[in-house]
Parts: sequence; structure tokens; C-alpha cells
Amino acid sequence: MKKPLLIAFYMLLVSSSLLAQKAYFKKFDFTKADTLRGMLSPERTCFDVTFYELNVAIDISKKFIKGYVDVSFEALEDFKVMQLDLYKNMKISQVSIYGLPLTYHRLYNAVFIHFPDYIKRGNNATIRVYYEGFPQVSNNAPWEGGFVWKKDEQVRPWVAVACEGDGASLWWPCKDHLSDEPDSMAINVAVPNGLTCVANGNLRGKEPLAEGYTMWKWLVSYPINNYDVSVNIGHYAHFSDTYVAADGDSLALDYYVLDYNLEKAKIHFQQVKPMLACYENYFGKYPFWNDGYALVETPYLGMEHQSAIAYGNGYMRGYRGGMIPRDMDWDYLIVHESGHEYFGNAVSAKDHADMWIHESFTTYMEALYVECRYGYEDALRYLESQRGFIRNFEPIVGPRNVNWKNWSGSDHYFKGSWLLHTFRNVVDDDEKWFGFLRSYFDGFKYKTTSTEEFLAYLNKYFKKDYSKIFRQYLYHPGLPRFAYKLEQKGNDLLVKYTWLANVEKFDMPIKIGTKGSYQMVFPVAGEEKETLLKNTQKSDFQIATELFYVKKANL
Repeated sequence: MKKPLLIAFYMLLVSSSLLAQKAYFKKFDFTKADTLRGMLSPERTCFDVTFYELNVAIDISKKFIKGYVDVSFEALEDFKVMQLDLYKNMKISQVSIYGLPLTYHRLYNAVFIHFPDYIKRGNNATIRVYYEGFPQVSNNAPWEGGFVWKKDEQVRPWVAVACEGDGASLWWPCKDHLSDEPDSMAINVAVPNGLTCVANGNLRGKEPLAEGYTMWKWLVSYPINNYDVSVNIGHYAHFSDTYVAADGDSLALDYYVLDYNLEKAKIHFQQVKPMLACYENYFGKYPFWNDGYALVETPYLGMEHQSAIAYGNGYMRGYRGGMIPRDMDWDYLIVHESGHEYFGNAVSAKDHADMWIHESFTTYMEALYVECRYGYEDALRYLESQRGFIRNFEPIVGPRNVNWKNWSGSDHYFKGSWLLHTFRNVVDDDEKWFGFLRSYFDGFKYKTTSTEEFLAYLNKYFKKDYSKIFRQYLYHPGLPRFAYKLEQKGNDLLVKYTWLANVEKFDMPIKIGTKGSYQMVFPVAGEEKETLLKNTQKSDFQIATELFYVKKANL
């Protein structure tokens, strides 16, 4: 009799949190173009991309690109129309299948390709899309997507692209939805002679072309987010190193820096190997082992481009010299963007709504790095430095089925990090907590996932339903408030308490008492409970806010 009631209650909890989250985002005017980009329509779900071959020539003087993309796919349903994406300012000159032209029509940034006969379920095919144009320029990369056309200190061309949020379709035609990653990809880029082009994966070779160009050929051997696909062009010097994993395997480390920064980079990038050792300790070996690890100096701050991380922090500690405690000496960009190789690149969100899976886990990994390198107390101190960036203005989980990238703050980074830290202390067993982190990563490595799948996996792992905790933090802007009242009883302290929260019957445990001598209590929203703290004075009472991200309130 109880089981159906529990299921019904759980579904009510889910629906009420989703309704609250949807109500918040109602004030935004989402357009047809947003829906075409963000929704998995039948014209998208009918096929799965297995391989892209991108071939593009970049005319730096004109800021113009031209090329073609071969899109190999498997039909998941019978269909005659499929949707790809390419920004409307980019011209398509032809779409073909095995040399035969196909008709297509465009709507906003979507391209609907028509086949003369049905592509049958289970069949594999390849289409080719020829295109050209002046791609969107970014004036504030990486927060604004597009090409960055700069000059280095010696007034030589220095070019890169960043497109998270805005999407890879701002510069090459693809199925531009997070849920579909190719199994592998070839990236062939023609650039003027004398320049080096660095893309993702391994360099297969260079080929001289006519008219003063060289084709640089790169191959990615793992699934890759479209927005991770990058090109970096400049007068690069290359040096390499080797990281040896705990099991003795060797990982190639490749660094591409502007030639006049070579000696500086050789010293600064020495921090990469101890960082990789820390991440290996928590999550296992670097996930793109066969493609290697690379840092590429870029004319903008940075980006987690898979196996070719964009680095533009100026060889400084912290974030452009700040944002980390003054007595710590590590490069925030290296640590954060390398963390994305695990969460963001290996474990990827299916929808922009779930970008917290990329950012919250990676931001929390910064604290784990500090714990690994400096110790637990320093990790707490580092987490405390993150709190000042939390705003609590909007839900961490965004709206679904639209191309949402316009968070007003960074709560999906810092508040999400504190949610994970809080939950570690809810679990109150580091062996179980770190076991879960490793298990979750291994379970979804090289896959796309969602918030719902995360919650289902978490509850199954711990054999307990913790959904209320995550729904409060993920789907509601406000924090849960620990409401309490203190009454001195001689040498003892009587504490009456409950939760004030958006989620009905919110029931997160929390530690209270005196620092160094906390005890766990189990408040439930809507219920008043009490506990007696022995040999405790009102003046000594504390709530463990260094371990739990909550607000306080009077009961």
C-alpha cells in the first residue's frame, strides 16, 4: 500500500519543482529560432551523427572562411527531412549525398535537408555541405561566441574561435545540439604558410596547398561536443612533456605557445602534472588518453576545448592574478579548464538547461585540487572564497528545449559547487562520497546526461532518495533556511528547529553545536523538532555553515 503513495509523492515533488522553475523563466521571450536550436524535433531525433569531417580554409586578411563538412550518420527512424544548423549569415552553396545534389530550405539558423526517398532506419549515409562566409566575430570571448581576429605582440596574426552557448554552427554546419556528439571527428584546416594551426586531437600531418596555404590535419578519436571543436592559428612554438599515471601508462602533454613566451611557459606549465595526478586520484586517468593533453595559448581568457585547452591567463596565478587566496600559487585557468575534460567533455549535458553538470562539478573540482595539494582546511578556505560570487537570483537548472545561455550570474558554477560540498557533508562519509563521484563519472564517461539521470543515479547509489535536497538547490533560487530557537537549560542548551524551504517536507540533515564538536540533526520542513546539546552555552552555539550552504532564521 505504501509504495504507490511514495511514488505519487515523488512525482508531485518533481512536478512542483519543475513548475516553480518554469514559472521563473516565463518572463523570458523565447523565439522560434531559440526553439529550433534547442528542441529535439523529429527532424533531429531521426538520426545520430557518427562522424564529422570538417574541411575549411581560413582567409585571415578577409576574416572569411570557406569549405565543406561531411556528416556521417545512422538513421534512427525512417525519414525524408533532417535538420542541421548553420548561422543565417553563412552561405550554403550546395548540399549533396554521394555527389548527387539535395534540396534544402533554411529557417533562421536551421537548415532542413530534403531527400528524394526515405532514409530507412538502421541505414548509414554521408552528406556533404559546402559553405562559406564571414563568421560571427566575438568582441568578448569566451562569453560571446565567435572568431577572435587579433595580432600578437609582434603584430602577427593570432586567430582563435570560441563558441560555447552560441554554438559551433556559427562557423560550421552541424547538428548543433548537446545531446548528439560524433563518435570521432577529422578537422582539416588550411591556413597561410608560416602559421601553425592547432585543433583538437592528434596532428596527422601537414599538406602544402596552392596559393600559399598549408592544410593542417587533426583527428579526434573520442566523442566530442560541437562547441569544443576549435582552431587556433598563430606563430606557435611547440614543446612537449610526459605524464606518467599511477599504473605506469604515459600520457603525451603538448604545449603550443607564442614563440616569445616559450621559456616562460616551460616553467609555468610544470603545474600540469601534479594537477593531473590529483584529478586521477579522484576520478581516474585523464579521459582522452589516446588524443593526449594540450594547452594552446589563445588571444582570449580560456575555454575547455577537448584535448586542446584554450589558455589565455597570461601565465599568472589565480584568475588574472586574483580570485584565489593570496597564499596559494596555482593557475585558475589551467585547473578549471582541465577539470572540464572530466565534466563537460567526458561527461556532457544533453541540454543547455543542465550545464550545471559541466560547471558545478568542475568548480567543485577546484576545491578538490586544493584539498589534494594543500589540505582539507585550505579546501574549506577556498570554498569560502567562492561564496562571494553566489547570487541566489535564479534557478541553477535552466529552461529546456531552447538555446539558453543567458544566466544573469554564475550560480551554476559557485552555488553548484557549494551544493556538492554540502551534500558531501550530508553523506558524512568520505569513502562513500568519493566512491560516488568516481562511480558517477565512470558511469557516464563519453555519454550525454541530464539532471534527472543524475538524481536517479545518486539515489540508486546511496539507496536513499535525496531528490528533495537537489531540487531545492537546483530548481529554486532561494536557499533553505534553518529556523531555530535556543533555550538555556542550566549547562545545557535546548535547540528547537525546522526547515523553511520551497520544497515540501525538505529534509536535509545538518550539523550544529560547537565547532569541533558538532552533532548531526535531522530537521524536516513543516515539523518542529528539538535536541539538547550537553554542556553548551548560547554564546558558543554554531551552525556548520562552513560545511552546509544554508541561511539562518528565527523560529
